[in-house]
Amino acid sequence: MKASILDLRRRMPDILKALERRESVIISYRGKDRALLTPLPGETKASLADLLADPAFGLWKDRAEYADPVAAVRRMRKRRYAL
Repeated sequence: MKASILDLRRRMPDILKALERRESVIISYRGKDRALLTPLPGETKASLADLLADPAFGLWKDRAEYADPVAAVRRMRKRRYAL
């Protein structure tokens, strides 16, 4: 992928997505290539299997009050006192 200095300001999310896809990004300034951004070696996006293997995943799965997550969030956001 090629990007100008202006693209770095305006399209940074697209550039970061390209880096996540393991693509290199050539940075140009005034029409001349100036730099090369490359993804870090070994850095990859965590897969679903990695997330499920994490011991913190499903930490409260056995608690009855969190069986319905929507209701649990509503209870948490509910006012605790009357105005």
